[in-house]
Amino acid sequence: DAIREFYENWSRDYDSDLLLAIGYVGPEIAAEALAKRVGKTALVLDAGCGTGLVGIELIKRNFDLTIDGIDLTPAMLEQSRSKGAYRKLNIADMCGPLFEIDDDVYDGAVCAGVFTNGHVGPDGIDELIRVVKPGAPVVLTVRDSAWEADGFKDKVEQLEESGKTRTVEISHSPYHTKEDVFCELVVLEVI
Repeated sequence: DAIREFYENWSRDYDSDLLLAIGYVGPEIAAEALAKRVGKTALVLDAGCGTGLVGIELIKRNFDLTIDGIDLTPAMLEQSRSKGAYRKLNIADMCGPLFEIDDDVYDGAVCAGVFTNGHVGPDGIDELIRVVKPGAPVVLTVRDSAWEADGFKDKVEQLEESGKTRTVEISHSPYHTKEDVFCELVVLEVI
């Protein structure tokens, strides 16, 4: 509830605060990683879509994508809706099951800015894997301060060891360019 309220209050200034003030590039790197791994007419999920920054970056790279978005905060979804990049936008809490989404629906999923300290933990990855088709990519940004400390590195390794995913890429990437903050860009292939 506290996180939902925080983002409700921040929704109008979110884009300018992140893009201009701190140089947030998570949406760009995540969209680039997904766009080069899905077909031109793919159906993709932007999980934790916020104000739609990833959706805009995906459309810049591939005009024919169909994008659905989910987010915890209604005000953030309204900002996403205003950008016109999404087919559907729904409220969802990634800390639990995504009941409204069937198995094996999407040709890919992307999640930027959600896997960070105090937000969604590593178990949130399980639902992204469930809702994409076998062979599809799941692209994540994980704040570097959360990567090992919050168990994301271990989770990614466990997913591969259990045969649920194949790790395609893990790269240490810029995240907030004006604050010298980094993330791990993770690309998984669902098996």
